[in-house]
Amino acid sequence: MQQTTTPQPPISELRLVFLLGILAALGPLTIDMYLPSFPTIARELGTSVAAVQLSLSSYLAGLAIGQIAYGPLADRFGRRAPLLGGLALYLAASLACSLAPSLPLLVIARFVQALGGCAGMVIGRAVVRDCFDASASARLFSSQLLVSGMAPILAPLLGGQILAHLGWRAVFVLLVCISAAVAILVHAGLPESLPAERRSRERPLEILRSFLTVFRHGPFLRMAFAGAGIQAAMFAYIAGSPFVFIELYGVPPERFGFLFGTNALGLIGASQLNRLFVHRWGVQRTLYGAIGVAFTAYVLLFAGAVAHAPLPFLLPALFFGIATVGVAMPNATASAMEPWGARAGVASALLGTLQTSTGALASALTSALADGTARPMAGVMLACAALSLVLVLPLPRLRQAQVARG
Repeated sequence: MQQTTTPQPPISELRLVFLLGILAALGPLTIDMYLPSFPTIARELGTSVAAVQLSLSSYLAGLAIGQIAYGPLADRFGRRAPLLGGLALYLAASLACSLAPSLPLLVIARFVQALGGCAGMVIGRAVVRDCFDASASARLFSSQLLVSGMAPILAPLLGGQILAHLGWRAVFVLLVCISAAVAILVHAGLPESLPAERRSRERPLEILRSFLTVFRHGPFLRMAFAGAGIQAAMFAYIAGSPFVFIELYGVPPERFGFLFGTNALGLIGASQLNRLFVHRWGVQRTLYGAIGVAFTAYVLLFAGAVAHAPLPFLLPALFFGIATVGVAMPNATASAMEPWGARAGVASALLGTLQTSTGALASALTSALADGTARPMAGVMLACAALSLVLVLPLPRLRQAQVARG
């Protein structure tokens, strides 16, 4: 049975924002810190940059698969124990990445790393739903992005410097240290938000039925895939930007982080403006506007890529397109999670799996379509934004028709 009321948070909102922010930051750190190393990894492991991109796709695939397990675990055993277990797995896999002697082993280690790292993504959303309604959740997700959004700025800058002085393997050693610190902070500072009396006692078949119940919910799927399209465009950018910036336009690896960080800064700024947008226009109208801006930006980006435009022409379109993630994702997530109080873990797991699977597909397509230009990256980004636009545009017209009939 769905639960529509929310309990009082067992933790201050400020501390919750900080803890969930650093959990969410693990994902960008894990992805973005090693991006400047792609050409170096390719040379040292005797392969191509396009092949190294498979390590990103395998990470995203691990995120998609792992989230399915953490949802039911978090609903049955509470939020803390599965979260700490996931962090322990992430730590061990990060160590394996640092020691990988070949690309296939690196790809496998990255997959396992994602299985551990996705615990924070699923359980963080469930904790927020345990404590807040949709409007408050959207504001809190935006505040969380202020913390986690620093990772995409700092990670490639730090990764570039580590690469220059210590080599690419040291990036994963640092991730081992960071995950250990995060586990200590979570153990000490994040109380259990799901009391024993509210935990699920469903058997495996009942859990499957819960997933099917959520999956068959039309508004949930629309909001999940609307957010997925915008996020997938960002993953296409993440997969393609090392080649586009470093190989195609000749940006030095140690300066790659400045360009990447500028776009991340736009995402953070937009996420904070989202609080004002939601207050003035509401969650869904703000979501519609963000996706419209993203689609427009990626049309311009694709046009520039087809015309082989210089890098300064592409950068503004990338900036505004990536910035919309800071607006679209909090609102799409809050809208999708709103009806699922008693099934927050299952809903969060399914939401994350759908969105990450779409991101993994976008990343893999960007690699598979590589042709020595920026067209594959830009084309996949445009297609992803178009998917989101198709999903959200019918909703206002449907509501107007319902009002007219009423």
